[in-house]
Amino acid sequence: MKNNLKFGLVGLVAGILNGMFGAGGGIIVVPMLEKAGINPKNSHATSIAIIAGLSFLSFFGYYFGGHIDFQNTLGYIPAGAVGVIFGSHLLKKIKTDLLRRIFGIIIIISSIRLFFK
Repeated sequence: MKNNLKFGLVGLVAGILNGMFGAGGGIIVVPMLEKAGINPKNSHATSIAIIAGLSFLSFFGYYFGGHIDFQNTLGYIPAGAVGVIFGSHLLKKIKTDLLRRIFGIIIIISSIRLFFK
């Protein structure tokens, strides 16, 4: 029961972040999954699955609100698809410590960029 409440709260926060920013729930979901005892690689992969569902729902909210620029969207999809394939294969090969460091560096860089904008 306690884990269900915790996961529900994490899902709520991830959904709010996804709805507000279009993504970002992984910053919350990955550490919470790891705290729940899921290994880091599975935490990252599971986070993607969670965020995919939330992003799908967010898409409809933004679409019906008239906030999606499809001309720009279509330009990102082919290279993004290649990146997804490369990234999912890389996740299998990368060491857990390096994965955590890369994730931490991305969070730090992102927060510094946001702070100074």
